[in-house]
Amino acid sequence: MEPVTRFTGVLAPLDRANVDTDQIIPKQFLKRIERSGYGPFLFYDWRRQGGFILDRPAYRGASVLVTGENFGCGSSREHAAWSLLDAGFRAVIAPSFADIFKSNSFRCGLLPVELPEPAVRQLIDLAVEEPGTEITVDLESIVISVPSRGGGSAWGATFTIDPFFRECLLNGWDEVALTLRQEAEVTRYEAGRPTWLPLTR
Repeated sequence: MEPVTRFTGVLAPLDRANVDTDQIIPKQFLKRIERSGYGPFLFYDWRRQGGFILDRPAYRGASVLVTGENFGCGSSREHAAWSLLDAGFRAVIAPSFADIFKSNSFRCGLLPVELPEPAVRQLIDLAVEEPGTEITVDLESIVISVPSRGGGSAWGATFTIDPFFRECLLNGWDEVALTLRQEAEVTRYEAGRPTWLPLTR
């Protein structure tokens, strides 16, 4: 997966709590066997109704989503994180996430950022009132900030993240990459393994 270090992108608001994974990517699209190609179906049912906020021109191409509490609840489908990533989002900011969604996000390179509800409300209001607002997410310093139009930072906050997942994201390590880092040790073990034991590959 691509490393996540520091990036700036448009902030898109989704002012809803308890957004479940079937709303993120409906079940009829889970027949695909690839990890890619889910972006066009993100929030499919809401988009079909017309007037969906993320379809407004100012939010097209947004890379940071700010939303309500308990985002990603419901079934444990990995496709929810894949669809957000495939649609161009690199981070989601919310007061809280469903545990499995949060874990799936870390493992595919989507950064879930938890902030207190008042801070999230400020960002949602800012994104609604000033469409096209850009936000910087810096995983190296664990800070997010909204630059002011005159230079400097108009708004900023620090966040916490599990150190293991932070290291994985910074280095672009998924579970396959983590395993391959032990390739020399695995090879050494296999070379000294008794021949009468069952093959492991």
